[in-house]
Amino acid sequence: MVMIDSPEVRAKLNQANAVKSAAMAQQQKAKRGARSETIEGAYEMWQKAEIGVDIAKKSFDRVERLFEKGVVTAQNRDEVEAKYKAAVATAAAAKSQYNMAKNGADIEDKLSSSALVDQARGAIEEVESYLSETILLSPISGEITEVFPASGELVATGSPIMNIVDMSDIWFSFNVREDLLADLKMGNEMVVTIPALNEQATLKITYIKALASYATWKATKASGQFDAKTFEVRAKPTAPIKDLRPGMSAIMETVIK
Repeated sequence: MVMIDSPEVRAKLNQANAVKSAAMAQQQKAKRGARSETIEGAYEMWQKAEIGVDIAKKSFDRVERLFEKGVVTAQNRDEVEAKYKAAVATAAAAKSQYNMAKNGADIEDKLSSSALVDQARGAIEEVESYLSETILLSPISGEITEVFPASGELVATGSPIMNIVDMSDIWFSFNVREDLLADLKMGNEMVVTIPALNEQATLKITYIKALASYATWKATKASGQFDAKTFEVRAKPTAPIKDLRPGMSAIMETVIK
């Protein structure tokens, strides 16, 4: 029946899709790990550090032997030993970087990236649910009798758009004072005349209920009368009535018990 344009919702959907794309990229990166070039570079740095360790170890062993012979001072020995230990630490750090690049992201990072993707998907589903509400479908088959907003007008949430009459569910409504209800029972049939169609029709009573106190007939004398309530009596046609429209009047003729 109605298509509502909502630029704000469409903008939010584009934003949610962008967030999802970024989250999926992070997820793929976490699952795939580092690029091959990064892994190869980390490996080369580790091998370079290992060569430095080997050279530092040989230098330290040579200085150690000279120190034992009293050729070099203790300070020289300590300096070379410090360089050797620094080379060992550098190699260990390079190996750690290589292992990290080779093994990829930690399990926590992978779980975090997956959670971000799920969150983005949830945001998209939420926005899409708003978009589905911009297309209004009638819950029944019928005729549109009133359209409230004009094309292009702003419509607030919960505001009515139009009225629809279900032409398959038709009844006549009569307001009857209770002292005149004697012949009107549930299931009874009545014959009425419809002036607009200039024809008669048979109706069946399907509903009888008292109206609110504002419809009560008040007694005008102190004795001999009583306050009479007004009842709404509904009756449905026993057969389809051609050209019958909402709002047409019916005059009660006879009641068939």
